[in-house]
Amino acid sequence: MKIVIMRHGEAETFAQSDAERALTKFGRSASRDVAQRCTQEGIAQFDKVLVSPYKRAQQTWQELEEIFDAKDVQLCEEITPYGDSESVVDYLQAIIDVEQLESVLLVSHLPLVGYLTADLVVDMAPPMFPTSGMVCVEYNVEKQQGELVWSLKP
Repeated sequence: MKIVIMRHGEAETFAQSDAERALTKFGRSASRDVAQRCTQEGIAQFDKVLVSPYKRAQQTWQELEEIFDAKDVQLCEEITPYGDSESVVDYLQAIIDVEQLESVLLVSHLPLVGYLTADLVVDMAPPMFPTSGMVCVEYNVEKQQGELVWSLKP
């Protein structure tokens, strides 16, 4: 099965709170560009999409939903910048098992996206994600481990 992890697009520096930071024009266009390149890698549909409740992640998904087909989109409070990657991996494993998912997209933040990637891929240090960066992990549910298939940057 495929797990695709994406960091939100470039966001404004200042807002009332970190959660309220909005995407810049560049953040919107870079996110669309990376999503288009993801479709060229053969992934254009997701069984489930999990999106952080932070404004910049929500706006990133708004750009992506014009490109990707998603069967189910959920707001996921656990994938904010300082979410616990081990808990998120456990949650992913559970929903993959129960819902028999073949593809999942997470739209989240640093540092969580790096930690998630490292927790899913054997012997990998957490990678640094640029804004709008995306990775694809081929995940073996039975072995509970994955392999990095590709990485896209704006």
